[in-house]
Amino acid sequence: MQGGGGSPEQSQEVVSDYEIVRNYEQSSARRGKPRFGAQARALAFNAKGGEPAEQAFTMAEILLSLTIIGVVAAITLPSLTGNINERTWNTQRKALYARFSQAISLMPALNGYGTLTEGNSSTAAEDTAAETFLADGLSKVLKINNICASDHLDDCGIPQKMTDFRGNLISSFPTTLADYNSQFSGTTIDAKSNVFTYHQTNTKAAAFETANGESIVVFYNPNCRGNTETQEYHWSQPYMCANFVYDLNGAKGPNTVGKDIGFITALYPSDPVVVAPVLMSGKGISSGNKNQIEAGAYCNSLDNQLRLPNIDEASSMFYNRLLVGYATENAAFWSSTVLSKNGGMYAWRQSFLTGSRNPLLRTSTTGDGFNQIFCIAR
Repeated sequence: MQGGGGSPEQSQEVVSDYEIVRNYEQSSARRGKPRFGAQARALAFNAKGGEPAEQAFTMAEILLSLTIIGVVAAITLPSLTGNINERTWNTQRKALYARFSQAISLMPALNGYGTLTEGNSSTAAEDTAAETFLADGLSKVLKINNICASDHLDDCGIPQKMTDFRGNLISSFPTTLADYNSQFSGTTIDAKSNVFTYHQTNTKAAAFETANGESIVVFYNPNCRGNTETQEYHWSQPYMCANFVYDLNGAKGPNTVGKDIGFITALYPSDPVVVAPVLMSGKGISSGNKNQIEAGAYCNSLDNQLRLPNIDEASSMFYNRLLVGYATENAAFWSSTVLSKNGGMYAWRQSFLTGSRNPLLRTSTTGDGFNQIFCIAR
């Protein structure tokens, strides 16, 4: 049986190595640059001409690296997450619009659903319009999982609170069309003391959930009609048949217009037009008194993905002025829709205060301060 221990030569080599490391530690300390342990061994053997040992990181270096990684992650992660959310919402928004456009085009007509009567001293009001529109109309062409009455919108995932496009809090989501937009049944007096009155029978909202998980509330007008006013000043309210406010992820946040919340409007009962203006956060609003040609150029100068809304999109923005953030302001916005009239080229302007559509010369700057610009995404 052999005894333990190495040869004399091996022992001598170990001693020599130890002395080399110790001598290097002492000399480096005298020079004011102390090296100890593994670091000294690596440098000493490199100086000796042998193979350098693998150098390890010190604890301080590791902690410093982790700190730098943490700071960089804290700076970039919110932006990265936000970009991912934006792309996800954009994809969902486009898919939802495509499904609604196809479904509504399959309906024979958008008006006439349900019973709608205003009450009086002897007769109670009756309103089954919105729920009947969903149950007997839309559900035949679009898969709907659940329908909720106006007093139970939250059962379909409709948030009670949300933030409008301009950053203002909507503390209690409306449950009737007139509460959502008072100009569907009310009187407005503008800055020049002009009185505007429009009235139609108020309707209750209803909500539903889609098979894809979106929560949607509908404001329905069973008496909507087609556009017969092709060239003159007129109201836009009668054209709205169904206005849908959607939340792409139900009750989850951020519940903000332009992000997970938006709107889709179906106008005209026969041959309906379905629009879904996409608002661009932080871009495309100007109160400057520009003519319609300058307004279009302004949108394009901000971003080649921005444009003026057409007149139906502008009307949709008026219907949804609570979400857009112009619920009570005396503002009128140019549209991209033009017409030939009296030998000149005109463009439609949509009022957010009264709901009127008014044709003005494309080169007109009225001086009333109301020729404003609201750009939307292409």
